[in-house]
Amino acid sequence: MLRGTGGYRLDIPPELVDVHRFRSLVSRARQVGGSDGERVATLWEAMGLWRGEPLAGLPGEWAARTRESWRHQRIDAVLAWADAELRVDGPPVVVDTLSVLVAEHPLVEPLAVALMRALHAAGRAPEALACYTALRKRLADELGTTPGAEARRQHQVILSGKTAVPPVHRTPPGTGGGTERAVVVPAQLPMEAAGFTGREEELARLEKVLLAAEARPTAVVVSAVSGTAGVGKTALAVHWAHQARDRFPDGQLYVNLRGYDPDQPLTAPDALLRFLTALGVSAQDIPLEPDDRAARYRTEVAGRRMLIVLDNAATVEQVRPLLPGTASCAVLVTSRDSLAGLVAREGAHRLDLDLLPADAARTLLRRLVGPRAEAEPDAVDALAAQCARLPLALRVAAELAVSRPTTSLADLVTELADQQRRLDLLDADGDPRAAVVAVFSWSLRHLPADAARTFRLLGLHPGPDFEAYAAAALSDSGPAQARRALDVLARAHLVQRVDGARHGMHDLLRAYALRLATTEDPPEAREAALDRLFDHYLATAAAAMNCLHPAEAHLRPAAPETATSVPDLSDPEAARAWLDAERTSLTAVSAHTATHGRPTHAIRLSLTLYRHLISGRHTDGLTIHGHARDAARLIADPASEACAVLGIGTAHYQLARHEPARRHLEEALTLFRQADDTTGQARALVNLGLVDERLGRFLSAVGHLEQALALYRNAGDRRGEATALKDLASVEVQLGRYGEAADHLQQALTLLRQTGNRYLEAHALNELGTVEARLHRLDSAARHQEQALALQREIGDRYGEAGSLHSLGIVHTRLDRPVRAAECHRQALTIYRQNGDRDGEARALTGLGEAACAAGRPTDALTHHTDALTIAEDIGNPGRQARAHSGLGDVHQALGDIPRAVRCYERALALYTELGMPEADDVRARRDLLTGRHPAK
Repeated sequence: MLRGTGGYRLDIPPELVDVHRFRSLVSRARQVGGSDGERVATLWEAMGLWRGEPLAGLPGEWAARTRESWRHQRIDAVLAWADAELRVDGPPVVVDTLSVLVAEHPLVEPLAVALMRALHAAGRAPEALACYTALRKRLADELGTTPGAEARRQHQVILSGKTAVPPVHRTPPGTGGGTERAVVVPAQLPMEAAGFTGREEELARLEKVLLAAEARPTAVVVSAVSGTAGVGKTALAVHWAHQARDRFPDGQLYVNLRGYDPDQPLTAPDALLRFLTALGVSAQDIPLEPDDRAARYRTEVAGRRMLIVLDNAATVEQVRPLLPGTASCAVLVTSRDSLAGLVAREGAHRLDLDLLPADAARTLLRRLVGPRAEAEPDAVDALAAQCARLPLALRVAAELAVSRPTTSLADLVTELADQQRRLDLLDADGDPRAAVVAVFSWSLRHLPADAARTFRLLGLHPGPDFEAYAAAALSDSGPAQARRALDVLARAHLVQRVDGARHGMHDLLRAYALRLATTEDPPEAREAALDRLFDHYLATAAAAMNCLHPAEAHLRPAAPETATSVPDLSDPEAARAWLDAERTSLTAVSAHTATHGRPTHAIRLSLTLYRHLISGRHTDGLTIHGHARDAARLIADPASEACAVLGIGTAHYQLARHEPARRHLEEALTLFRQADDTTGQARALVNLGLVDERLGRFLSAVGHLEQALALYRNAGDRRGEATALKDLASVEVQLGRYGEAADHLQQALTLLRQTGNRYLEAHALNELGTVEARLHRLDSAARHQEQALALQREIGDRYGEAGSLHSLGIVHTRLDRPVRAAECHRQALTIYRQNGDRDGEARALTGLGEAACAAGRPTDALTHHTDALTIAEDIGNPGRQARAHSGLGDVHQALGDIPRAVRCYERALALYTELGMPEADDVRARRDLLTGRHPAK
């Protein structure tokens, strides 16, 4: 026992402490060559050191955090041992050990997967399948998720009767439905700052932290780089990240949290959405709730060697949800805040970044200015001092010098000297940020007046980037003039080119621009600029939608008249490109207008984009319609609130979240009734009918759709009438009412052609082909579906294109063209996944299974049908489940497993019978053929 500052320290050799011995043994096992036997022995010895709960009875956050960290280390060691033990043929001991741990940690998915693998290797396949079923139920009940790719993969192996397979360590442990996706290795680090100089000590400290973590992995290593605005935090973080990237083979994630943006910092849930998308998680698998989204992110990066850079954080709360849960990742955070809570609770290593040393500041100027600086060392020293040795200020000043090649640096220093008193006054408390403001003002002094005004007004823009037409709207100028101003600002490093013709602003520059607009432009001028900007977005969005969906123009609010130009969006490709490019800006405009005194703009934007958002942009739809709902409630406008809630419900439906969809659609129906909006009621009833159809409630769906049809007819709404007829026919097909379905579709096509609605005409043609296929008119069915497909590709309807491809694939399978069928289903599957349509994904997978079985590839068919069944069960669609069970019956029959085939047919038959679907007769006949039963008379 040694006495030290603040108390006593127990000094014991590490080899006498179990936790140190455990880590040493695990490290030794990792370094063992190719001997699994030696690795097993070493890890078994390490595991034997665990007795009871570590730090038992010790209270406090540190003890809890340490216990959790040690628990992860133990689980990692057990998994490594189980992997090696199975290779040396020891499944019984693995099963015994893992069974205990799975009971202790029922939600740790890798343990359950390892137990499944061990049970399978031990010849206990039924128990392995039961383990998977229990895991799926626990995840659904407690987390609202589904088993990840590795669990599903092992489940398929067991079902197929193959021998056990070793784990795939590099597969990201996703939790969504569908087939196992390819490993995505993101490389999101931005480009390094030109001429990076100095910071050798800081780089060495970051390297030391990483090396220490690699030597003794305990928890996630977090480094927090703090410092004032413009001091070079981002440049340091990005430079070090590029140097260290090779040590993170599983990828690098980067996000600018915009923590000091004057209006719209990036929220943690939005950052998680970006990360999950970059990691390859499809839209439908990204949870809506922030806690669920953070948990999914931790699952995705678990066990992967990744570097995560969180730039420009404002608070600890903005960072915590973005921290991974395993020690395989390293996190680098930059912030103007000291992030003390991150240091205290998460054990972050703080690095306070000071001004550049004088030598480094001079070197940076010499590199950026060029040979002129070598000839004027005294002027370089003076200029560095005027910039307070802040890297951002130094870069702006250097650009100012480069832009005036005939002016000596000495003359430039003299010219800037009149700002020195201002610097002295602003720097009274030692705040070097004043120097940044001063240097920005130097650059602005030499700008043309129109460029300087454009710079100020760009600070008002709520989005992350913008193009020339938006800049023109803000500045009340033409696009050519706005482009010239942006070019001037880009040369002065006051805006940065983001992508092609788009520009963005550093958050400090944005704040400075907003400050100038606030102090130099009168309130009425700022409000007028924002009115022009938001009217520009509404008018251009309306132009894009009128090009893509002209027959539905009457459903959208009239576009506002604008004094400034809008881009030519008369070509569908240009319209789609604009909507895609402005995706984040439109969402930002929606949020800003809903909360900053312009609720009608948020409402009109939601109504304008409705059709666009339900065509695969479901997450954006939830956000934009959500802001419109809040805006409508703010101004007590139930009719607009009903439309927004309808959009929210429709987005949930397309994401296969049926209960939230039903809840919002019923709320919308109530609001439409309160507003006495007959057409709105019909729209809500149609969508409620679609939800019921997905859930197998066909009679209820028919009731909703017939009510909607009557309302549309009473209102004289021919487009709505056609929609109800088309969707009613879709349900009638499920009930075997083919004649009625065909009649309704012909009526719908007549109305749609009269109104020129090519979008819905294509959907009706595809549905007509489905009816004809059920009536065994396969050539006619294929012809109508090919017409639908051509029309959908012409108008750019990717959502409908996937449906027509799937329907055409079914017909090709029945025409004994399995290769063409499989190609159609593969294309459909790709589009469904891009659109986040899980119901469509299940349909396409079943179609692939049917085509593979027809082509004599039962093993492939087994995989596709199993994946389809998993998704159908997850989303609660009994019709899709029945079709998957039926397909599995065909597969097992082809494999010669008659008992299993009969069981699958009986499951399908039970579902089809309960739903009242005509497929029941066909499945019953196949089952009876296998069992020797005589069909009922």
